[in-house]
Amino acid sequence: MNQAAAENNAQNETTQWVKFSLNGENYGIRVLKVQEIQRYSEISPIPGAPSYVLGIINLRGNVISVLNTREKFSLPEQDITDDTRIVILEVGTQIIGILVDSVAEVISLQASDVDIAPNVGNDETAKFIEGVSNKDGELLILLDAEKILNEDEWKDLSNL
Repeated sequence: MNQAAAENNAQNETTQWVKFSLNGENYGIRVLKVQEIQRYSEISPIPGAPSYVLGIINLRGNVISVLNTREKFSLPEQDITDDTRIVILEVGTQIIGILVDSVAEVISLQASDVDIAPNVGNDETAKFIEGVSNKDGELLILLDAEKILNEDEWKDLSNL
C-alpha cells in the first residue's frame, strides 16, 4: 500500500464514542472502554477514600468504585437527577464507575472528525483529553479513560 492510501485509510478509520454530559458540556469516551451504563443508585461512601472517590456500588456481586467526575474535572457539584448515570468503565484490569449528568447516545467519528486537543484548562484536566470533535457544529470533548486518573491514583483505587 502506498503512503497516500495508508494516510487515506487512517483518515477514514471510524471509532465509536459514548456521548455524555457534565455541567452542560458534551464529552465522549470510547465505546470499547464502556462496560455498561447504570441508572444512579445509592453509592456507599468509603471512610478515608480520596476526595475524587464518591464511594462504592454493588453491581451483580462486584464491588465497583465510583469516581466523582465533577471533582476530577474541576466542575461545581450538582444535585442528582433522573438523568444522572454511572458509566461503568473497564480500564486495564480495573473496573470503575464515573458519575455523569446524563448519557445521550453512541456516535461514530472518523479520524478526520477528531482534532488534537487544544492547550486549554490546567495541566491537571488537559491531560485526560484525547481530542475534540466539532462535528455538525457540536463540540465534543473526547476523553482518554486510562488517563482520568494518574498512576498513583490508579494504585490508590486498587487498594481501596
